[in-house]
Amino acid sequence: MKTYYCNMEIFLEVTGGKWKGLILYYLLKGPKRTGELKRLVHNISQKMLVQTLRELESDGLVHRKVYNQVPPKVEYSTTELGQSLEPLFQTLCEWGENYAEQVFTKDEYQILSKE
Repeated sequence: MKTYYCNMEIFLEVTGGKWKGLILYYLLKGPKRTGELKRLVHNISQKMLVQTLRELESDGLVHRKVYNQVPPKVEYSTTELGQSLEPLFQTLCEWGENYAEQVFTKDEYQILSKE
């Protein structure tokens, strides 16, 4: 039995870390193959990407679909539970934009993609 001191601990355990949020962010936009995610999530190693995807799958947020073909094709998407994070992620993105506008000058940051 796991003990938590507040619900935020559960949320951070499942979605926290350096890469989980970014991977979920991109998967919320639609299914992606491993190579696609590797290009989108800059500076993540292949090993860390696969490990993080496995954790998200184990936590019930991501679905892994294997196509029966040669060469093998694997696609990742969010589950219904993973999709329930979308409004939260939209709010976090808006907060990030507002924060940047208030704290940074226009010369101090740039957003390369508003995906």
